[in-house]
Amino acid sequence: MIEVLAKLGRGPVFLAGEVLECVITFTNPLSASSTSASSEMLAWASAQIHCQFHASESRVALPPSDGSKHDVQAENETVFVPNRGERGQCILSTPPKILFCDLRLDPGESKSYSYCETLPVDGPPSFRGQSVKYVYKLTIGCQRVNSPIKLLRVPFRVLVLHGLKDYQFPQDEAVAPSNPFLEEEEGLKKDSRLADLAAELLMVATSRRSLHLYNISNTRGKVGTFCIFKTVYKIGEDVIGTFNFSEGDIPCLQFSVSLQTEESIQEEFQRRRGQPVSFTVHARHQESCLHTAQSSFSLPIPLSSTPGFTTNIVSLKWRLHFEFVTSGESAGTCLVRGSQSEAVTWTGVEQMEVDTFSWDLPIKVLPTNPILASYVSQFSSTNSITI
Repeated sequence: MIEVLAKLGRGPVFLAGEVLECVITFTNPLSASSTSASSEMLAWASAQIHCQFHASESRVALPPSDGSKHDVQAENETVFVPNRGERGQCILSTPPKILFCDLRLDPGESKSYSYCETLPVDGPPSFRGQSVKYVYKLTIGCQRVNSPIKLLRVPFRVLVLHGLKDYQFPQDEAVAPSNPFLEEEEGLKKDSRLADLAAELLMVATSRRSLHLYNISNTRGKVGTFCIFKTVYKIGEDVIGTFNFSEGDIPCLQFSVSLQTEESIQEEFQRRRGQPVSFTVHARHQESCLHTAQSSFSLPIPLSSTPGFTTNIVSLKWRLHFEFVTSGESAGTCLVRGSQSEAVTWTGVEQMEVDTFSWDLPIKVLPTNPILASYVSQFSSTNSITI
């Protein structure tokens, strides 16, 4: 028996273009006092990254895939197929890398191997929607002599930031700041620079503030105004907006604001022409606001959510969805006098005619630092299997 342990050193979330590093440890768990006959042998081990695409058959029409025939691992199969047995289509994969051949482990002995691979920048982000899913995994395959292949799958999350693909790092390293007391490999230096560049681009894109004012009105007149200071955010930030009803001609009884994503299938892949778009609510604020001059809301963008993106099959967009309930009554309250002339009681009306209308405001949501997203990731940095 051999225990295989895979550990992602920095966490299970990465930016496309970064280097994924995983340390894979093979251990013979028997005590060192066991006989030499208890030594274990592995013929080989290999690792590869791949992205699986899943689509809802009722919503998405896809051409047939040739990879669908690889569903079952044959007993005597010696070919390493990382996505064997997985549902959906493999739309992206890196070249496989051999970790070792003919490994012998004595009782109590363990050996570790480091796997490094740059995540493709032209792939889709990790996404679990109502119509499609994009799932990334690092698959480690190992085989004992005269035994079937065993697969250890390590799921992880990929965030995509547009603009990194076209950026060219300077060739002259002498002009770039460096620490002379640290020795870094070239791949790690580029990976670090890529993360710094991503953080800088995100800060520039999401720190720009300018006043956006919108008049809220229906067919009968003005209800109020809405103010927001920016429309570009990172996941993990709060969307903050304010309302001013003091200058409105129509009383607003209640409003609600929902933070939503809009998942739409490209026309050529729709199962039915004109099929409806799928919406997902991530946060919601509702408030009664009769006789309220000003109000505000704050909606958090979950770190576990997917930033907006577009592929040849699906498009994901973010928006704020507003719903307003207005009244044609002038005040909305009336006076009721008690038995004594000086007794006055305020009470609400029993019935009121109301109108409702909605409004959508598109916003842009970008990725964040992958280390922050790792704190709330559903994936574990450590995965293991026994063979």
